[in-house]
Amino acid sequence: MDKAHFTQQTQDILCCFFDEPYLETDAGNEFDPVKIANKLKQLGDHYDETVIQPLMRNIQKASATDQAAVFTDSVDVLCNSWVAEGPEVTREKCLLKATMALSLYIKNNCPDLTSNVRGAIFNILNNRLGGWIMQQGGWGQL
Repeated sequence: MDKAHFTQQTQDILCCFFDEPYLETDAGNEFDPVKIANKLKQLGDHYDETVIQPLMRNIQKASATDQAAVFTDSVDVLCNSWVAEGPEVTREKCLLKATMALSLYIKNNCPDLTSNVRGAIFNILNNRLGGWIMQQGGWGQL
């Protein structure tokens, strides 16, 4: 899979995640952005109650211009705490869980922050995790 195709799939998944319309371009294969977005929502739901609340307060307190950076820092803090729990969980999987947990919280509880952090979410999924996701066989194989 080439990077441009992966980037388009990531955009489609984020549209489904945020309940926005998207252009179906991958008909007939294993890629289903609605199904993947729903799995990512479940992943985020699982961590919401136990870890997300303090991190979200920091994002909410930040100025609009700092919210993307504070979001990214919060993802890293969350990810690092999971990596410390055991070597059987890859750093990339932790980063994916952390990103989606915080993204889901923002979507459900702070929709006004979505436009401020959407680029950071895309950057993490596409740039920081893109190579790992493609090594797993793409979005349809996660």
